[in-house]
Amino acid sequence: MNQGQIQEQRQEQRLTQTLSQQQLLVTQLLELPITQLQDRVNTEMNDNPALETSAEFPDDPDFPESAEYGDAPETTDDFDTLRDREDRQSALDEALQSIGRDDEELPVYQGGSNLGDEREEMVYGETLSFYDQLKEQMQLLLLTDRERDIMEYLIGSLDNDGLLRKPLDNISDELAVYHNIDATTAEIEQVLKKLQQTDPAGIGARTLQECLLLQIQRREDSRVKTLMQTVIADYFDAFTKKHWQRIKAALRLSDLQAETLFGELRRLNPKPGAAMGEAVGRSMQQITPDFIIDTHDDGSITFTLNQSELPELQVSQSFADSMKEYQKAGDHLTRQTKEALLYIKKKVDAAQSFIEALRMRRHTLTVTMQAIIQLQRQFFLDGDEASLRPMILKDVAERTGLDISTISRVSNSKYAQTRWGTFPLRHFFSDSYTTGQGEELSTRQIKAALRDMIENEDKNKPLSDDALTRLLAQRGYDIARRTVAKYREQLGIPVARLRK
Repeated sequence: MNQGQIQEQRQEQRLTQTLSQQQLLVTQLLELPITQLQDRVNTEMNDNPALETSAEFPDDPDFPESAEYGDAPETTDDFDTLRDREDRQSALDEALQSIGRDDEELPVYQGGSNLGDEREEMVYGETLSFYDQLKEQMQLLLLTDRERDIMEYLIGSLDNDGLLRKPLDNISDELAVYHNIDATTAEIEQVLKKLQQTDPAGIGARTLQECLLLQIQRREDSRVKTLMQTVIADYFDAFTKKHWQRIKAALRLSDLQAETLFGELRRLNPKPGAAMGEAVGRSMQQITPDFIIDTHDDGSITFTLNQSELPELQVSQSFADSMKEYQKAGDHLTRQTKEALLYIKKKVDAAQSFIEALRMRRHTLTVTMQAIIQLQRQFFLDGDEASLRPMILKDVAERTGLDISTISRVSNSKYAQTRWGTFPLRHFFSDSYTTGQGEELSTRQIKAALRDMIENEDKNKPLSDDALTRLLAQRGYDIARRTVAKYREQLGIPVARLRK
C-alpha cells in the first residue's frame, strides 16, 4: 500500500491552562455585583481550606478604597501598571461578546415620571414602599377620618417623583365616583398642604417650582434662604435655563454671593420621591450599589467601593507553613507525603489565584468609575440628565487603558449610589447625535426633552410625532421625525392616539 503525505493547515489559538483559568476567574468575578460576589467568596472559602479571612484590611495604595475628584476632571491617571495584566487578558477578552453601543433606554433607579417599565424605581436599603412610608407618616398627623381618606387617595395619586401632577378638580371627581366622598378642591388643597409637611421636603408639590419652594421653606431663616426664595419665585424661568449671570445682575450679587447662592440652589432635589423607594403597585426589589458616590459642597466628588460584608482574604498560614516543611524535605518524601504536598500546593495556588482575581476586580472597578466620574462630572454635581454628555464604552476604555469588553462587563451589572438616586452604570452611557449645525448632543438629553414634552402635553390633544419634531427643533434638537418616533418607542411611550 502506497503511503502518501498529506499536508493540512490548521489555525489554533493556544493559551497555557494556568493563564486561561486565571483569566476566566478574573472575568467571572468582574461580572458579579457585590451581593453575588459575597456568595462566591463564601463558597470559595467553604471549598478551599487554604483560604481564610485576614484580621486587618491591607493598606494597598495601588487599589484605593476611595478616590477624590476636584476641579480637574479631564486629567487621566497613569495606568501603565495595569497594562501588562490586561495584555494577558486580551485574547480571552476578544473572544467574549461585548455589550456594544446600543441606544436603548435602561432602567433608571431615580426619580422621573413613569412612562414605561424601564423607569421603575428601586432604592437601595429601603424595606417599605413609597406608599407605605407616607402612610406611616400620615398616622402621626392630626387628621379626621375624612381627611385621612382624602390624604390616602392623594398619596396614591403621586407620581414616582413624589409630585402631584393630577389636577385637584380631577381628584375631586374621582373621590366622588370611587369613594363616595364629596370633597371640594379647597378642602382637598388643605389636606394636600398637610401632606406636604411630611418627609422628604417637597413631597406632594404640584409643580417643580412649588417643590423647590417647599424645600426652601424648611430651611432656617437667613439671607441665603431669602435669596433662594426670590430666585425660585420671581426668576424661575431664568433659573430653569441656568441663566446665572442674569439672576446675578438682577439681584446685584457679588461673585462670592452668587457662587454661594447658586451652590445652595443646586442642592435642591427636584425629585423628592426618588429617595423613598418603589412606586405604588410595584414589587419590591433590593438594589445594593457597588459604588457610593458623594458630591460635596465645594465641588469635589469622592467615591468608595461598597465592600459590604466582603471579607479580606489571605492564604492560611498553616497551609503555607506545611508546604514549606514538605518542600524542605526534598527527595526524602514518602508517597503519602508527596500526595499531601500536591494537595496543599493545589489549594494554596487556588487561594492565591482567587485573591489576585479579587485584587484585579477592585482595581478595574476603581479605574472604571474614576473615568466615568471624570467624563460625567457635571451630572454628578447637578443631577440633571441633560448634563450627561455622550459617552460610549470606547471612551472609558481609552481613558483607563482597559479593553472595551472589560468595561462592558463592569457596566452591565453594577450600580452606583449618588446624591440624585441609585443608577445602573449603563445609565451614564449614551450615543451622540450631531445636529445640522455640527453640535454633538447626547441622545439621552434629547430623550429627556421628548419625555418632558409628552408629560406636559394636553392629554385631550396629545402631540403627534410631527408636532414633537417641530417642538424639539424649537429647543435646538433638529432631528428627523422617524428619529423622534424611534426615541419615543424606546421610552415605551405609545403613539398620540393611544395617549388620550
